This record gives sequence, C-alpha cells and structure tokens, in this order.
Amino acid sequence: MTDVEPQTEADAGAAGGTVPVPEPGVPESPAPQYATFRVMDVEDVSLDLPSQFPAVTLVESEPPMRTLVFPVGLPEGTAIARALRRMEGRRPMTHELFMQVIQRARIDVIALRVVGREEGTLLAELDLMTPGGRERIDCRPSDGIVLALRMPVPAPILVDERLLEDLGDLAPIENP
Repeated sequence: MTDVEPQTEADAGAAGGTVPVPEPGVPESPAPQYATFRVMDVEDVSLDLPSQFPAVTLVESEPPMRTLVFPVGLPEGTAIARALRRMEGRRPMTHELFMQVIQRARIDVIALRVVGREEGTLLAELDLMTPGGRERIDCRPSDGIVLALRMPVPAPILVDERLLEDLGDLAPIENP
C-alpha cells in the first residue's frame, strides 16, 4: 500500500479524514495572524553619558527574560522614573494631571501595548476601558508607560514578541 494524499473531499472522506480543497480559480485566503505579546516590567531608566537621551529598559516578566531598550526624551525619562518610584511632586506634572483627568472620567488603562517599529521608532497603543466601552488609542511608548505605572493598580506593559527577536521595522498586526 502506498501513501497517497486524497485529491478531493470525497477521496478524503473515503480515507477517513477531511481535507479542504479550494475551488478552482479562487485563491486561498491566508490564515489570520495574531500578535503574541509578552508581559514586560520597567527595569530602569538610565542616562549613560555621553548620550543626551535616557534609555528605558523593559525586561520580560518570565523567562527567557529578554530586554527591550529604547531612548526617550529627558522630560519623558524623568516622568517614567518618577512614576516607577511612585514619586509625587508638589504640583502635578502633565502625566499626573492627565491620569487624574482620565480617572475622574472613569476611564481605566487596561494595558499598554508596544505593537511595532517604524523607521526605528516604536509604536504603541493604550488599551482603555471607558464608560462607553473598550477603546484603543495610539500613543508614544514613553507616555503609555507613565500612564500604565500611574494607575492605582499598575497596568501591564505588553510587547509584541517580534520586537524582541527582530531589530528591523515591523508593522503592527491588527488584533480583533
């Protein structure tokens, strides 16, 4: 007896299984792709001279403990460092003010998702729960990190796993 692939659905049924057979002239639609996200923790915000920009270091919460390091502006680096250490100023900084406004509007930050890279710049979105339902809003990763850390219960920081494996540009994958 030889191993022969069934050629039609009828042949597959006779062989004990089903094999989808595309209609002639109709291209098969590709299977939908979904992003795989890894939970990350903010390990540090550091300024290594002679660089003029601080770098944020995110580390996976679980093995293999890969890192994602990216530069941010000095004000954003300061805001992340203050949020990481739960420091409050005498007067609210912009991120603190914005967090108070969204909390009073009964909006929760569910997560920050770092979803892609374009021309070397990371792309991110905030996943929010609003009184009107769930919303996703584009943001800079640095702003999203500050807001995620400023939540009464810090929101998770999620990074598309492809960003931990590839240093090139990666288009975001649209998730439902």
